[in-house]
Formats: sequence, C-alpha cells, structure tokens
Amino acid sequence: MAKNNITIMDNQYIKERIRESIYVKSSILEDEVLVFTIDIVAKEMAATFKNGGKVLLCGNGGSAANAQHIASCLSGYFYYDRPPLSAEALHSNPSYMTLVSNDYSFDEAYARMTLASGNPGDMLIGISTSGNSKNVINALAMANRIGMKTIGITGESGGSMAEYCSQLINVQSQNRPRLHEAHMMVGNILCEIVESILYKRD
Repeated sequence: MAKNNITIMDNQYIKERIRESIYVKSSILEDEVLVFTIDIVAKEMAATFKNGGKVLLCGNGGSAANAQHIASCLSGYFYYDRPPLSAEALHSNPSYMTLVSNDYSFDEAYARMTLASGNPGDMLIGISTSGNSKNVINALAMANRIGMKTIGITGESGGSMAEYCSQLINVQSQNRPRLHEAHMMVGNILCEIVESILYKRD
C-alpha cells in the first residue's frame, strides 16, 4: 500500500512540474509584445548572418547549455541540410575559460572573448535567468563598445542586464528550471526562423 501511495504522490509531483512548464510557456504565447520581440530578434539575427557577421552566445550553468545548444543548431543545422552559420558559445574552450578565470577573473572571461572575437555588426546573446550574471553583463557592455547587436534572454525583471541590451526577451517567471525550459524553446524558435529566412526549402 505504501508503495502505491508513493507512486501516486510522485505522479502528482511530476504533473505539477509539467503544469508549471506549460504555464510559463503559455505566458509567452499570450504576451504579444514578447512574441513580437522574439520575431524582431530572429530577423536581426538573420540579417547579421546575411551581412557576413557572426553570433556569439554566453551564459552560466543551464544558460551556458542553452547557449551551446543554440550555437550548435546555427553552426550545424536545425531542420534541414544547409550551409553552416558562424555561431559560437563563448564557454566552449575550457582551457581559455580556466586560464582567464584563474589569472584575471571569471567576471571578465566572456568580455575578453567578446573583444577577441566580436566585430561591429555581429550579435551577442547573453542568457541569464536572473539577468544579474556579472560575466554576462560585462560581455554585453563590451559588445556595446564594439558596436555589436546585444540581445538578452532573461527572466521576469530582466535584472541588471536589461540596460545593456538593445532587445530583451524577458520571460515572465522567476522559477529557474522553468525559465531554462522556456529559454530553450525560445532558442529553438529563433534557430528555426533564421534557417527559414536564409535557406528557404525548394
């Protein structure tokens, strides 16, 4: 009997987590301003590639994983075979990250790589559920100095990142795991739109 009760309890717990994820994603669906912003960012990203630019991405933890996923879908492919696009997650070189973090500061790691790799007209996408990740903020500040397009993907408030971003996709939640899931969805949508704009199927 106890085993069955645990199973029922676990099932309800799982369903509640799924409901939370659906709720956060539904909030994006119902937010016309946010949907419009996602569309604008996708078109700006496509224009960046069309003009010979690149997209750099950065984040920490789950946001770093999302950054790497988006970069892989752009530089590899999303739905169908086509030429690669120049996109890179800034944490992808562990030797660089550990060197700069140790000898300078972890807060400066993304900014230095942005300075090394970024050019005017390129795009930097900073991902942070809180919007307050210092290393991401510093990278966005550097990108602005260079003349790059700056995009933030954040949580409800946008945090301190908001003032450094030309476009802000701030998902209306403070629940970190649900934000990671929603940010992944947004990233997939961006990749799909970019691919469809630049490489239309016959």
